[in-house]
Amino acid sequence: MQVLVRDNNVDQALRFLKKKLQREGVFREMRLREHFEKPSEKRAREKAEGIRRVRKLARKKLDRESGISAPKKAGPSGRK
Repeated sequence: MQVLVRDNNVDQALRFLKKKLQREGVFREMRLREHFEKPSEKRAREKAEGIRRVRKLARKKLDRESGISAPKKAGPSGRK
């Protein structure tokens, strides 16, 4: 992986690198490899991830088909 530093702006290049690593799933992989995961735990985690993924896709599809989006949740500031 390579990131170009333009105009000696290291902060911007570092942010870009972090985004790239996040998209590639490097941080998630590191967190999972910090400790040994039993095969039964791995199966349960992967099954739960699959269920979440399917539900999320179904929710997005429903939103697209209905044309009406769900109401936004209020953030920490209380505004929508």
